[in-house]
Amino acid sequence: MERAELASLLTPDGMALLDELAGQDTAGDIVATVTRLRKAGHDPDLVAAALTQSRLRARARVKFGEFAERMLFTQAGLEQATRIRAAAMHAGRYLASNLSRVADLGCGIGGDAMAMAAMQIAVTAVEADEVTAAIATHNLAPFASAHVVRGRAEDADLSDVDAVFFDPARRTSGHAETTRLTDPADYSPHLDTVFEVARRLPTGIKLGPGFDRDLIPDDMEAQWVSVDGSVVELMLWSGSLARDGITRAALVLSDDGSPELTAAADSADEPVRDLGAVLYEPDGAVIRARLIGDLARQLEAGPISEGIAYLTSDAHTATPFASAFRVVERLPLDEKVLRRWVKGNDIGTLEIKKRGVDIDPAAFRKRLNPRGTASATLVLTRVAGRHTALVVERV
Repeated sequence: MERAELASLLTPDGMALLDELAGQDTAGDIVATVTRLRKAGHDPDLVAAALTQSRLRARARVKFGEFAERMLFTQAGLEQATRIRAAAMHAGRYLASNLSRVADLGCGIGGDAMAMAAMQIAVTAVEADEVTAAIATHNLAPFASAHVVRGRAEDADLSDVDAVFFDPARRTSGHAETTRLTDPADYSPHLDTVFEVARRLPTGIKLGPGFDRDLIPDDMEAQWVSVDGSVVELMLWSGSLARDGITRAALVLSDDGSPELTAAADSADEPVRDLGAVLYEPDGAVIRARLIGDLARQLEAGPISEGIAYLTSDAHTATPFASAFRVVERLPLDEKVLRRWVKGNDIGTLEIKKRGVDIDPAAFRKRLNPRGTASATLVLTRVAGRHTALVVERV
């Protein structure tokens, strides 16, 4: 989004057009929609900007729910924004620590600052990019306890805050198509700056879930967060925001709640055991946090093979930290054998999961040629070191 596009949207005509488009299906016949709006007298550039915002708002409902209907976005800003449930968790951590004045350094479109302000935390949201800062100002306008400052995170005045939140830019600059930065040395602000502030003030740092564990400071709590089965972030907490005795945590957010597995350190693995009646697939946050061993002990389970993050046991134990499957059949991981099995069992809908084998599930499914009426789930993995296909049913 360019400055002129944003300026047009922030006019009374722009806001009125966005309100008019709210709830309409703008993903259908674009030509007809554009023609109708132009005939109504709307400026062509404004129509284009409003339709782009309408589509971004529709996509944003996954992250922001009903709040998306009054927010503004850039494509890049939406992609990098924190989901509202995770943002509420962040804000709750500050509230529980009695930290009431927070600097959100690199606030983006303002998702985390919104969650903090909704909890009556005074937020100074700092953003270097002019357009993004203007969008954050719009999104935070309903909250009296938040204000936006345009500037670099490195230059922010921290004399009047008691805590900091960082979301370092992990993609190239821009408002539309951006590229993920693979080297943490390229993050903005630089991690040296981030960690230096974290040593002085209670700080939360949002990073990608695949962040290099060797770069995590020993005195910080590392919390991996999954939302509805997908690992979305790694949060590092310092100072009073870090919980005593916890350096590893896996938080699992879903409609069923927010259970958490915590530990003082990476957990020791359980020994490999024989395949039992039940197979567990640990949540990605548990795997990233390296707490599979602790989960295995809770479930009286063990790994099915060395270095494979599937667990097995003889009886099912319900847990929010793993998906459970009943093992129906064990087959060799042989394409000809599996193709015959698919045909012989009239399989038409075939889910393929894999771990520890070099197979493209989509291509492999196509080669197995499922054309029947039944459905099945195959797990392609290693059991006791051997390549194996397991036929499983969800518990």
